[in-house]
Amino acid sequence: MMSLHYASDITRTIPIGGKFNSRQRDVYSIVMAAQKNAIQEAKPGIEFRNIHRLACETLAAGLKDIGLIKGDPKEAVAADAHALFFPCGLGHMMGLDVHDMEALGEDYVGYTDSTKRSEQFSTCFLRLGKSLEAGFVVTIEPGLYFIPELIDRWKAERLHESFINYNKLESFKDFGGVRLEDDVLVIENGCKVLGKAIPKAIEEVEALTSV
Repeated sequence: MMSLHYASDITRTIPIGGKFNSRQRDVYSIVMAAQKNAIQEAKPGIEFRNIHRLACETLAAGLKDIGLIKGDPKEAVAADAHALFFPCGLGHMMGLDVHDMEALGEDYVGYTDSTKRSEQFSTCFLRLGKSLEAGFVVTIEPGLYFIPELIDRWKAERLHESFINYNKLESFKDFGGVRLEDDVLVIENGCKVLGKAIPKAIEEVEALTSV
């Protein structure tokens, strides 16, 4: 009898000092809101690329609230300006392997003849774009990343100046990043986060790190 061992792929971000400073709290809260919205949206028949876009719009709206993005957040996402902070996809299929079946080819696993991979900077890296089905297990892992080399390059090229507040962004080049990731089973009427709850709320994380 063969035992099957299924994969998991979970991420938490914690402050080194045990307490979030105001800047860390702001960025962490934005990522947590994006993940919450994405998980709530996951259900059969919904294209994962649309859930990705929702998460991006939530990230962009939060970045506008703290002064790093200007203008309409949805327009910023449509223009791909948010990709400076989130230059990757929201998640991927998972099963016996962390990136399940992707050895067959991402386009074969994550896309269909009618759901094609985007050529935009951020969404071209989205491993899964097709509609979700009951029984799918996927990761949902939004993040915000402050990559000095990428910031400097975009600023030098004056990319998306109408959306990005490069002056304020200078003070975030030492920040690093925040990612929150959970594994989700798509069920008939929605989805279910797999596994025992791992501290994620700011108060829970700070309580854990103070022990």
